Amino acid sequence: MTTKPSRPDERRTVITGMGVIAPTGIGADAYWKATKEGVSALGPVTREGCGDLPLAVAGEVHGFDPAALVEERFLVQTDRFSHFAMAAADMALRDAALDAAGAGEFAVGVVTAAGSGGGEFGQRELQQLWGRGPKFVGPYQSIAWFYAASTGQISIRGGFKGPCGVVAGDEAGGLDAFAHAARSIRGGTDAMVVGATEAPLAPYSIVCQLGYPELSTVREPQQAYLPFTDRACGFVPAEGGAMFVAEEETAARERGVTARAVIAGHAATFTGSADWAASREGLAHAIRGALDEAGLAPEEVDVVFADALGVPAADRAEALALADVLGPHAARVPVTAPKTGTGRAYCGASALDIACAVLAMEHGVVPPTPNVTDVSGGLDLVTGHARQADLRTALVLSRGLLGSNSALVLRHGADARP
Repeated sequence: MTTKPSRPDERRTVITGMGVIAPTGIGADAYWKATKEGVSALGPVTREGCGDLPLAVAGEVHGFDPAALVEERFLVQTDRFSHFAMAAADMALRDAALDAAGAGEFAVGVVTAAGSGGGEFGQRELQQLWGRGPKFVGPYQSIAWFYAASTGQISIRGGFKGPCGVVAGDEAGGLDAFAHAARSIRGGTDAMVVGATEAPLAPYSIVCQLGYPELSTVREPQQAYLPFTDRACGFVPAEGGAMFVAEEETAARERGVTARAVIAGHAATFTGSADWAASREGLAHAIRGALDEAGLAPEEVDVVFADALGVPAADRAEALALADVLGPHAARVPVTAPKTGTGRAYCGASALDIACAVLAMEHGVVPPTPNVTDVSGGLDLVTGHARQADLRTALVLSRGLLGSNSALVLRHGADARP
């Protein structure tokens, strides 16, 4: 089966720019260099006030100076997760060479995904409230913690008056945000700033996560997050994420910019929380839907970026879902989970996987799954060293702890219409 021809009047969505803030590097180039080399940034939690908490290992972003990247008037209004988003959005806009001022007042919109919101900002203001009284709580407490804060601040800061929204749809929201962006572009918007960033490593945020039975509390970084192995013991949380510029294909071509990837297909399902066995059917249904929308056969998938929760039942369900849809091809297609080197940044994790998928297709390289060696489950999981491959189609998978399942199909930028 070959790709279905698109209608001449169809408004397709392409990725023209991206910016990355990750534990393994700030900026797409630094992130990709570390990722293809299999670098792991997992380490002890060092954030202030977190030393005595049961969570011992996380993926922290080091060397990020928000004051050097974001204006002071926006910094005082926002939490760390929005600082990441604004900085990454700037990188993406520069990468796409998109001049928002010249694009038209309502030509650019914004959609982000977030699960944890501004926990660090919120905790600080609540401490002021209980420790000193309401007069010491700043006015920005009402917006900085809000999961929609990054969308609002990016749109205000950039003067973007096109369709704006936020996906608060569990961890898979990082992929679902792209479906919302593509829908806006099909509806007439020329460009969308889209992506997800998270900063869940403040004390209050960590305490909220301790109720997740899937959270790893192993204290050795190299042993704390080992999906698809017999030693899987849960996932390691992380901060960071990625932002992108997605554009209508013709508009991008007329601007003279290169499409880095084509958003070809997406589908999402919901199978309920605490039932990882049920996620097999839900994830398989999402994969089929994404491939159908892309007009692709299962054997046309060249690489899979796995959700890789690190919980045996969840990993088994994911492997079976791939086998259900891809058939014999599931045992041959390379599968990777670079997030074992960065940690699982909730909605930001799937955004980072999208960035990695775009870079992998551009370079013809499948990056390895850091720290993982003894693979079980029948997948061709890439471990140890990166693998050279001709990559035209990438399948990115994500599941949320509350039961969301999402699949996104990306095509190589060369698939864009000439």
